Amino acid sequence: MIPIEAIAAGITLLAVYLTTRQLIWCWPLGMVSVVLYGFVFFQAKLYADMGLQGLYFALAAYGWWAWLHGGADHGRLEVSVAGRWARVGLALIGAVSGVLLGQVLSRLTDASLPFLDSMLTSFSIVGQWMQTRKLLESWIVWITVDVFYVGMFVYKGLYLTAGLYAVFLYLATLGFIQWKQSMGTSRHQAEPALTP
Repeated sequence: MIPIEAIAAGITLLAVYLTTRQLIWCWPLGMVSVVLYGFVFFQAKLYADMGLQGLYFALAAYGWWAWLHGGADHGRLEVSVAGRWARVGLALIGAVSGVLLGQVLSRLTDASLPFLDSMLTSFSIVGQWMQTRKLLESWIVWITVDVFYVGMFVYKGLYLTAGLYAVFLYLATLGFIQWKQSMGTSRHQAEPALTP
């Protein structure tokens, strides 16, 4: 299983780096990586994370389209900030979904760490959807989730994946900084030049 995990980790790392740079190739590479990680998580009996890969595949397809056509006048999507009610709603969706999925997995399967796995899965979905819409706060969600994923993967003996998620912490921080800077650049470019 190590070779598949290593390939999946490398492709995922590249895809996340491309996301921090807002390069569209992050989405097709992400689609390849989630297929590979589906196999890795199945072997580790992390069923919520295995199922998450299918949803990630669909979100990657949507993100690919949205980044190209989801902006003003069906143009490129720009980085923005979520409204207060959107943030509250997304937090509630993540928490409630995590609890419900944890209940299902703890009662119906032999899942390892069902509630932690489910919460991380639910908030990963929230973070990924936010990223398809280029919401700056997506990186805050990813930073938080990655901290817990590192611990869970170390516990499960998926050391390469734990190391990958530690690198994701750095990339998520980098992504937050770069996306925030791009917001300032976009606003500056959109403002009319002042003439004396």
